[in-house]
Amino acid sequence: MNRTALYTGSFDPVTNGHVDVVRQACRLADRLVLAIGVHSSKTPVFPAEERAELLRAVCGPLLATTGTDLEVVTFNDLAVEAARRHGATLIVRGLRDGTDFDYEIQMASMNAAMAPEIQTVFLPASPPVRPITATLVRQIAGMGGDVSAFVPDLVAARLKAKFQRQ
Repeated sequence: MNRTALYTGSFDPVTNGHVDVVRQACRLADRLVLAIGVHSSKTPVFPAEERAELLRAVCGPLLATTGTDLEVVTFNDLAVEAARRHGATLIVRGLRDGTDFDYEIQMASMNAAMAPEIQTVFLPASPPVRPITATLVRQIAGMGGDVSAFVPDLVAARLKAKFQRQ
């Protein structure tokens, strides 16, 4: 059976936490769609095209070793609509702690009401990546801090270059 999973996020920037969820999601699906949320009210550090490039560069080799197909897309509507558009029957969500669970269970319930054919699957973060958030990574990088422990090497280099120019 071919199973497609959709993993949504801003991925601004791609963190080791995101990579951890991707690694786990490979066990659940034959095809993983990484869907970058694009919202006009937010000003990202990286434009959507660059986030997509970083996701392909970081996650592509990982998925290739598992035989899972990778697709990277953008969306600006509901996650369930993006899932339908890309043929996903699973929405993958990573959980770091109870706060994430409280929020994500509400979203999963609303998504189930709108799209009962799509199942939300929660994947717990591995202990080393639990404290990592893209927001904290952006703040640390923006203040000149070293984020190399929290993001893949390519992303750390891009963040350093981005904030050195500003």
